[in-house]
Amino acid sequence: MLLPHGALIAVIDGSAFELYRNAGNEAEPELSPEESPKLDASNHSGGSHHSSSGNPGGHQNDEDAHAIAAVEWLNQQVLGHKLDHLVIFAAPRTLGEMRKHYHKLTEQALLGEINKSMAGRQPSELIEALHEPV
Repeated sequence: MLLPHGALIAVIDGSAFELYRNAGNEAEPELSPEESPKLDASNHSGGSHHSSSGNPGGHQNDEDAHAIAAVEWLNQQVLGHKLDHLVIFAAPRTLGEMRKHYHKLTEQALLGEINKSMAGRQPSELIEALHEPV
């Protein structure tokens, strides 16, 4: 995948929200870390999942709330014209929850989604994952 200069990489996993910006060019991407915002996941704690003996997962509700808060922040960045190109790394289940909350303009800014849990990885590993066949 080609990564334009200035593209934002969002790595979202459980409670992690890491951001990187491509300071290089498409041919030679160079990811530099960005400061991650403080997310307010408290408004989403009800979520669409309820814990029960057949459906455990209070912590799943927390993860979903975190993913929704991350998407809301990304939506705001796109709508505020602060973000033109976006790539998201997230575990498949998290990605599924996030997709429910993308704004149409965020969908248009999305260059790709990588179904991998990559939180805490080095920028070079993220670039490698971008070039892996899907």
